[in-house]
Amino acid sequence: MADNKSGREKQADDADRRQRERDMKAAVARADEPEPPVDPAELVELDAKLEPVAFPATGHEVVAAVGDHEVESADGTYAVSELVPDAEVETFDSPDAVLKRVQRPTVAGAMKRVVEAAATLSNPEFPESQRDGYEQTFVALEDVDADDDDEPIRVIADWIVERIHEKEALPGSRDVRREAAKHCRRNGYPVRDDEWLGV
Repeated sequence: MADNKSGREKQADDADRRQRERDMKAAVARADEPEPPVDPAELVELDAKLEPVAFPATGHEVVAAVGDHEVESADGTYAVSELVPDAEVETFDSPDAVLKRVQRPTVAGAMKRVVEAAATLSNPEFPESQRDGYEQTFVALEDVDADDDDEPIRVIADWIVERIHEKEALPGSRDVRREAAKHCRRNGYPVRDDEWLGV
């Protein structure tokens, strides 16, 4: 590669892409960390209700099939329609993907808002890696503010939805992480450089 401005920019872009891939792999590895308690009986019942659904299924198909089913968590009771986006943009590969989503109601509610906002775009593509990045940011915010009312998640979901409407495009997952880190630092939540939000 030539040692000129465009060559150096390509090298920097490649290094940035590799770092994002490493971050994503680390996030996937952390995805198995303990989650907020959801009554296992609730998940068994929901799993049984998902049996007739043909997977992969869109969020719209899941909501049509089981949207009125309620899931009880430590934070309260939620209908599946409050946690799964009623949109064609989001696809769930299996019933397990739906169950995993509803296990974190606050994160699921934020993702629902973001996905439904993304569905209003003229070109509503929502790459899986970007969606995973958003979700991991919400999970990190939930972990940062585990004892409070999850205000950071609402603030960042609001920010993403506003950006979608203003710019008519999805903000990059790195931009979302950066905004989340700024919010945390402004409000006294510690963010270490080696964490997901440490960008």
